[in-house]
Amino acid sequence: MSGSSVSSKLLGPIKLSEQVIERVLFHKRLPVLVLFVLMTLWLGFQAVQIRPDASFVKMIPTQHPYVENYLRYRDDLSGLGNSLRVVVEAKQGDIFSAEYQNTLKQVTDEAFFISGVDRSALKSIWTPNVRWTEVTEEGFVGGPVIPPEYDGSADSLAQIRTNILRSGQVGILVANDFKSAIIQMPLFDKDPETGEKLNYQAFSEKVEKLIRQKYESDQIGIRITGFAKIVGDLIEGAKSVALFFAIAIGVTLVLLYLYSGSITGTLIPLTCSLVAVIWQMGILKALGYGLDPYSMLVPFLVFAIGVSHGVQVVNTVRLEQAEGADSWLAARRAFRAIYIPGLTALLSDGLGFVTLMVIEIQVIQDLAVAASIGVAVIILTNLLLLPLLMSYVGVGQKAIVKMRASQDKPTSLWMPLTVFARPSGAVIAVVFALVALGLGLYGSQNLKIGDLDKGAPELRADSRYNLDNAFVTANYSTSSDIFVVMATTPEEQCTRFETLSMVDRFQHYLTSVPGVQNSVSLVDVSKRVTSGLNEGNLKWRSVSRNQFVINASLSYVPSGFMNGSCSLLPVIIFLDDHKAETLQGVSSAVARFAGEHNSESLTFEMAAGNSGFEAATNEVIATAQYEMLAWVYGVVSILCLLTFRSIKTVICIIAPLALTSVLCQALMAHLGIGVKVATLPVIALGVGIGVDYGIYIYSRLSTYLVQGKSLPDAYLATLKTTGSSVAFTGLTLAIGVVLWVMSPIKFQADMGILLTFMFLWNMLGALILLPALACLLHKRETVQAREKSDAV
Repeated sequence: MSGSSVSSKLLGPIKLSEQVIERVLFHKRLPVLVLFVLMTLWLGFQAVQIRPDASFVKMIPTQHPYVENYLRYRDDLSGLGNSLRVVVEAKQGDIFSAEYQNTLKQVTDEAFFISGVDRSALKSIWTPNVRWTEVTEEGFVGGPVIPPEYDGSADSLAQIRTNILRSGQVGILVANDFKSAIIQMPLFDKDPETGEKLNYQAFSEKVEKLIRQKYESDQIGIRITGFAKIVGDLIEGAKSVALFFAIAIGVTLVLLYLYSGSITGTLIPLTCSLVAVIWQMGILKALGYGLDPYSMLVPFLVFAIGVSHGVQVVNTVRLEQAEGADSWLAARRAFRAIYIPGLTALLSDGLGFVTLMVIEIQVIQDLAVAASIGVAVIILTNLLLLPLLMSYVGVGQKAIVKMRASQDKPTSLWMPLTVFARPSGAVIAVVFALVALGLGLYGSQNLKIGDLDKGAPELRADSRYNLDNAFVTANYSTSSDIFVVMATTPEEQCTRFETLSMVDRFQHYLTSVPGVQNSVSLVDVSKRVTSGLNEGNLKWRSVSRNQFVINASLSYVPSGFMNGSCSLLPVIIFLDDHKAETLQGVSSAVARFAGEHNSESLTFEMAAGNSGFEAATNEVIATAQYEMLAWVYGVVSILCLLTFRSIKTVICIIAPLALTSVLCQALMAHLGIGVKVATLPVIALGVGIGVDYGIYIYSRLSTYLVQGKSLPDAYLATLKTTGSSVAFTGLTLAIGVVLWVMSPIKFQADMGILLTFMFLWNMLGALILLPALACLLHKRETVQAREKSDAV
């Protein structure tokens, strides 16, 4: 087998670095250890200062045409980007009481003064930009919904009811059943007081404290929806992430001791893995990064990768000490044996995570940076620091005795697995893998892009946020899922008959698009006023061909329906939900209409609104997911090829990972988990962790083959050493993450299911499919195995 050509010229620099580092590491132990301690103290000081970091712009693909269009007109689309909606509910009676109106006014004032709110665009029936209009014998009259003379009397409340009915805000700012009202709070991306990015954790806490906690009572209910609240709830849920992280560490501690039989062999790899997490967090802080809700799980993944490599080092030290070496020599030999396969595996991990950078969404790119830094520091903490510490203390006599006993047994619990290193068993394993691949490909056909649930799928269906969102959907005519199409014209042309007529035609076209509730635009304002100017006759409720009539109908236009230069006319579309198929259908329908009717004088451009941004995100992910997979598998394959110098070996290592990826996609489709910002990185992360298993097993296997052992014997020896540590690592990490299914954050629960699946299947692939492929692809070893079997 052409296995491990570590003497290859291509690996010369790596081999040279191994020799140099080995001499420095084991002959200058104390200075190196002091350096590690000082670095840990400094980076630990940095790590404790890291803060959650979330941004609306980071969550959307800023280079996608939809978002570029939005950013071009952002100043003219106030309130159609990132906003929060606060619902003030009258639990008893309706909103037409002095007590309720007083509370609504106070909440509106409170919202107005919260830093980060775009006060000029804030809307409530208590703000002067929400007005009513009426046609009288003298023409149009109107005013603010809350009259200046309001005094809380019965007459004033009756006047408010009349004004609300005349304002057109029923179903928008006022519930259809008149039992609640909304305060719409558009948000800035940067805090206007500090000039820094809006701190969503602090903002969410402020809204909770100043509004919900202050005003919610037996008579008043407060409900809050919007991106900022989702992020705030996710950050609040980070406490549960920390709790499950601690549980995973505890589980790993217990199982590692039971496996190694050594206190030092348990505490030192765990300590080094935690040091890697500290270094990662410290470096991120030093580089100016924070932790957003979607990268909160990266520290655990760094810990998991660290444990995976740490177990290999400790296992090799145990083996060397069982053969008579002292702790210093055993640690040195372990470093020598682990360095190249460990470095290859970690480089594969790190470069695999870097491939996430092809997805042009900043939150995923930040996750790629965080994961890559974490893997880079593991090279230092687990490949260098861990052997250094083990050289002082070793694994202890109990662990040595346990290792000798397992090696001296004439039979082994691992013996049944050697059947997969023989031709008959190998064929069975490969056939089973091909069947599983077929089932996986069939099941993954139903995999969807984007959200598959209403509300915020990152949170549980019974979470407070999703209950609040369900309340808004049930009681208001306009949903919280808004898709905005920007109709653009040359300056001062947006009110021309030809423009309004085409927009009116577009809105009529939207009524036949599945998932669309309704739409509003400047056309609706013109129609309503034109009808009012003609005694409310419905025959006049249309776009007039007379430009003077149109001009008269638009003498007063509510904010948000056109820009100051009359070159932008937003069409606000309210959708049933933001599911992937809904957004795809709407986007396709708008694109068809735009393709047929766009001209130099009028262009329909997508898209703003939360659903518009999500549609753009879905398109980016749909394109990038396969590009990302191609990059991650390409990078890992090249590194394995450079290390082992054999295409057959690359197939042996990569094929189990590919099978796991396909089966994971089928599992996602079965569980109703869509491919989105939160879940897409898991595929790359799973490949990054899984490749470690294959590289370590194959490296050890090739070592025994070079010694002249047959493939079954070499594989049995591999299973007793590296194989046992791979099985232990896979089971331990799976047990650690499977507990996440109990998390109050659905996003974390989904990650727990997917990572558990990938940990276990990557482990089984490395232990079963890898030797089977090696048996079938390397004929010489297969012949040796058959001859030895016949001799027995």
